[in-house]
Amino acid sequence: MSGGAPATGFPTGPLWLIGCGNMGGAMLHRWLKAGLDPATVTVITRSGKGAPDGVRSLTALPDEDAPATLMLALKPQQIDAAQSLLAPMRGAPKLLLSILAGVDHAALAQRFAAEAIVRAMPNLPVAIGKGVTSLYTVGASDAAITGAEAFAGPLGHYEWIANEAHFDAVTALAGCGPGFVFRFADALAKAGAALGLPADQAARLAIATLEGSAIMAADADVSPAVLADRVASPGGSTREGLNVLDRDDALVALLTETLAASERRNAEMAAAAR
Repeated sequence: MSGGAPATGFPTGPLWLIGCGNMGGAMLHRWLKAGLDPATVTVITRSGKGAPDGVRSLTALPDEDAPATLMLALKPQQIDAAQSLLAPMRGAPKLLLSILAGVDHAALAQRFAAEAIVRAMPNLPVAIGKGVTSLYTVGASDAAITGAEAFAGPLGHYEWIANEAHFDAVTALAGCGPGFVFRFADALAKAGAALGLPADQAARLAIATLEGSAIMAADADVSPAVLADRVASPGGSTREGLNVLDRDDALVALLTETLAASERRNAEMAAAAR
């Protein structure tokens, strides 16, 4: 299953966010922009700060029944604190969403009671509705799956991952991927500056080139590899540059090593959370 357009309505009932850092806050802002009623949302953080206007902000668990939807928007090393915080909660949420990197479904189920648990791994562009959110669940009802998709839809593209063993690799590719793309953009700009362009101009050109190319690739009916060959005339300047990138598959090898390093770290965090 995959999707991109916003789903047609959020699950009814309250939503509690445990944590509201950069990623959790970005997701919440997108949901509110998509029509989620702020009066149904409670943010629980140690500082009591960071919640958008109209959203209830607390520093402790309210003396209320469990919400319909509970999202864990913390760092994975804070899982013990989250478990302690939620221990007195009355009842269980219908849907538990977790964006704790590396913390697998079994570890979540062992620590937190919920009718359905969905792992979600968003990446940074969710802040502008152009993100990628990977989803995984075990035995969830159709209603829980629809609810998870309703939250994922306003964030951009989403994909259900069939095999949880692949989740660390997906996280490395899509979750960590924006950082690698930003580094590539910076390198492209620095390479232009090395050829004599003003640094600020090279940076603008690099970013605009990446933006246009990404949009073109997303809209194309062929792979990026085919697109690259289409813009590279035999004996032309693009082909000469591609020959450098393609030599001994050096770029593929570098990115494979990069993703493997991130995947290993995800696995380490998962082991620490068990």
